[in-house]
Amino acid sequence: MRIQLQQEARPVFASKHWRNTEVASSQRMDITWITDRIAVGGGIWKAQNMAELARAGITHIVDMQIEFDDTPLAEPYGITVLWNPTDDDFQFKPPEIFQKGVDFALQTLDESGNKLYVHCAAGVHRAPMMTLAILCSLGWDLDDAMQLIEARRPVVDFADVYVKSVRRYLQQQERVEK
Repeated sequence: MRIQLQQEARPVFASKHWRNTEVASSQRMDITWITDRIAVGGGIWKAQNMAELARAGITHIVDMQIEFDDTPLAEPYGITVLWNPTDDDFQFKPPEIFQKGVDFALQTLDESGNKLYVHCAAGVHRAPMMTLAILCSLGWDLDDAMQLIEARRPVVDFADVYVKSVRRYLQQQERVEK
């Protein structure tokens, strides 16, 4: 199953990337649209931010942070959450972590109109890592997917061990499909 996604993002806010900081006068979410249906960013943490995601059309969330489960915040908005707690410890990540996220994402994106938000605490390591696995599972070349994610979200830091983890996962998937 391959799902076609437009390469053009449709940012919800004035800029492609908004960093949620205490000095910001508006408490906007840290969200970056990678494609028209996949966004990446930082932690949600509070109901006001979940409401903002709901207004942006987010229907599903892959929560990669070990620090906080978004499920209770999402329930009032009808947003489905996969809590996939992953430590940002710069250690190799097992294929099961990716498989859970990819399966959830593919099922989500299989329905027209669904939009996916992939996040961790800061949107720098774990969420981009999972987004890379998702894009590659949708047929993107790994290097092209990395370039797209980095171009749209410049704060991304693809740690070598995380990219190697994604590569191993994809290689395992290729062996299973043969």
